[in-house]
Amino acid sequence: MATIDVTEQSFAETLENSEIVFVDFWAAWCGPCRMFAPTYSAAAERHPDITFAKVDTEAEHALAAAAGITSIPTVMAFKDKTLVFSQPGALNATGLEEVITGVRNLNMDKLRANAAQQA
Repeated sequence: MATIDVTEQSFAETLENSEIVFVDFWAAWCGPCRMFAPTYSAAAERHPDITFAKVDTEAEHALAAAAGITSIPTVMAFKDKTLVFSQPGALNATGLEEVITGVRNLNMDKLRANAAQQA
């Protein structure tokens, strides 16, 4: 599956319609973003059951601000509409695969129970 472009208007719907969503916050002028793009696209092709979204921070200032983006590229991962990973900087292919595996294996019920205990 190819990556999809997400806007402020489609972000919530994207999270609602997919169990796992990765989001790449990027900009065309960003060298590391351009270097990371093929790695991200290749992961999208290898994992068609995961939604791989891209947010152009130049076009989507409000969404980038709402997400607290201060450095690009930044990769975020959501599982069951919950942010479970966020990291600025380009990941290499191995690092991205490790994050994908980690997100897949997250037990959301256990995570929610732990969060409830801490609250």
